[in-house]
Formats: sequence, C-alpha cells, structure tokens
Amino acid sequence: MKAAFYEKQGDAKTVLQVGALPDPMPGPGEVRVFVRVSSVNPTDLKARAGYGGAPMAFPRIVPHQDGAGIIDDVGEGVPASRIGERVWLYEAQAGRPTGTAAQYTIVPAERAVPLPDNVSFETGACLGIPALTAHRCLFADGDVRGKRILVQGGAGAVGTAAILLAKWAGAWVATTISRPEQANIAKEAGADLVINRRTDDISTVIMMATGGGGIDRIVEVDLAANIQTDLLCIATNGVISSYAAADPKEAVALPALKAMLKAVLIRFVFVYSVPSDAKQAGVDALTKCLQAGAYAPAIAARYSLDEIAAAHEAQESGKLIGKILVTTD
Repeated sequence: MKAAFYEKQGDAKTVLQVGALPDPMPGPGEVRVFVRVSSVNPTDLKARAGYGGAPMAFPRIVPHQDGAGIIDDVGEGVPASRIGERVWLYEAQAGRPTGTAAQYTIVPAERAVPLPDNVSFETGACLGIPALTAHRCLFADGDVRGKRILVQGGAGAVGTAAILLAKWAGAWVATTISRPEQANIAKEAGADLVINRRTDDISTVIMMATGGGGIDRIVEVDLAANIQTDLLCIATNGVISSYAAADPKEAVALPALKAMLKAVLIRFVFVYSVPSDAKQAGVDALTKCLQAGAYAPAIAARYSLDEIAAAHEAQESGKLIGKILVTTD
C-alpha cells in the first residue's frame, strides 16, 4: 500500500516520507479500513516533532488519528457483515504504529464508527479528536439545553465542533475570534454572538448579552491566557473546560478566591484520557448530530498523500481556517 511515515522526529519536510509499505491484516477484534480521507490534528504534529520531549513510540510511525473510509476486511470476532461499511475513525494511531495517512489502516472495531449515508467521507474525517474533545468539554457536566456557552477560539477545529454540537443540543453560544475572517466560520457554525478578542472587551459584551447572568460553561483553548477573562464571564457554579496548552511547561495563575466565591469547576480534557463510557456517549451523540444534518465542519484545504509535508506545514502555520485534509487515492 501507499503510505506516509516517519522513522525519526523532526520537521515535516525532513522526516516525512511517502512510499510502499506491506498491506496490513486485521487481527482479532480489528477491522481493516480502505482510507478515503485522513485529517491533520495538532496532536499529529506534536508526535512527529517530539513535543515536550516525548520519544518515538515505535521505530516507524504512519501518522494521523482521524479519517474516514470503507471497511474491506475484518479480524476474528468481528461480523463479516461489517465489510463494505462506511465508517469514520478515531484514535487510529493511539498506542499503535499506524494511523490513517495510508491507503489502509487497522483499528479496533469500536474505533470504526458507522458513517450515516447522508454524510461525506470528508466530514467523517473531521470528527475524531476535535468532535470528541468538544463533546467532553460540553457534556461532561450534563446536558447543555438552555445553557449559555462561551467557546474561546471558535474558528479552530475544536471550537467549531463545540459550536456545532452546542447549537444542535439547544444551547445559546457565544464565541471569540481573533481575526475578522474567522467570524464567518463561527457564524456559519451557528454562534449566536461573535466577539473579536482584539477589539472588544469580552467580559463586558458577555455580561450585557446575558443580562448579567454570565456563562454556564466555557470551552477553553488557552486557559493560561484567558483565566482572568473567564472568571469575569463565568456564572456561579459554572464550568471551565480546558483542552489545550501552547507550552508543555505552561502554568496557570489562578485567582483562587475569585474562583472559590463563584464555586467554579475547572475541568481539564485530554481526549485520550476520557473514560470509555463517556467517549462512547460522545460517539453516540455525534451519530445523532450527523443523522440530523447538523454537523458541517469548515474545510480549509485538501492535499494528496504525496503532499503530506505541505499539509503538516499548513497546519503548523495557523494561517488557514478550518480542517486540513489528506486524500489517499
């Protein structure tokens, strides 16, 4: 099969290779998927670059956790009826050497989720990490129907997913952006209020929009930078869910008394550590959202497998708005 891979960590152009690797065969409880579309996530870049000093987990790695395609073979214990099933994939490379940046990949059967017929492979490839992260941030503390949500960084992959899921679930959603061109992405996802963090006073706008009631749950992309603003915006007994850190040594200066007086819960979300039952709840919710036609992610660019280094560089640049996809044909 044709695949992208790296055998040492470093810059995309330096270490990423594209070549022929043996076709994988599914073992017990596994399925083989003919990958149609793979997507790039920050975690893929961090693993390739050795973020935080993390070493290579395997001598050779085929990157990418997320993707979508068609099951074409199954291992022992998996019903043969799944052959031919359209699926989206999550955590394809978690604890394994091979991800979705290849024509074929092997995953545990439960990580290949049926993709509704009304949903494209491209949309399916955009789910995985961002959608499951967003679901955990939003729903770890119960239903959001009727709640007020603030999504910090609403034009990012997780941010957009959080807006889409929160609106589908019946919440009122405000979001922040940092560039005018990001506003359209947030609005198209369904945000009720878009705030430019460069030109607007976020907490003033939020308090005016909520009649002084504040925000019930915040989906936070940069807790260290935004904690002061979050505490001004949050309602009593509100929840701040933080899912990202720009620097592995980053520390958060928390005004403890201010947080205590509002009885704020600060939750840290790392998708690979989400309990299995909560992750399955996310998968189930996403299936319903997809079936309802309510999940439409923004796609910034498409690259071929031969162009995977350029795809990684595009993700690293931060200039594109939306998901970056890699097609394997």
